[in-house]
Amino acid sequence: MIEFFIVLSVVSFVFSLVAIPYFVIKLPYDYFAHEHRPKEKWLKGSGIFNIVKNIVGIVLIIGGILMLVLPGQGVLTILIGLMITDFPGKYKFERWLVKREPVLKTINWIRKRAGKRELLIA
Repeated sequence: MIEFFIVLSVVSFVFSLVAIPYFVIKLPYDYFAHEHRPKEKWLKGSGIFNIVKNIVGIVLIIGGILMLVLPGQGVLTILIGLMITDFPGKYKFERWLVKREPVLKTINWIRKRAGKRELLIA
């Protein structure tokens, strides 16, 4: 069982190194400039895709919680799980998180390196 969480830790770490910058770059610059989540085509998926995505997100959250006491990237795994899971109030939570100075500074640094505009925050 420990081997599963070691593999999950490595996979989540590698996934975060690739996926987080990818999604940060793909976000429209004005994504967080709205009070409510904008309807974006790139966020759309089929019903089965959304179900699988939420199941994977929940598994990552549970695995991350377990990794807080076991070896692994617990906090990082929890954050990845939260990012891909849909839940009420998620957009409000995302806006609150992105408004934090260190987070916004890092996101805009990644976007600048990719030649994208800085995020516009309302």
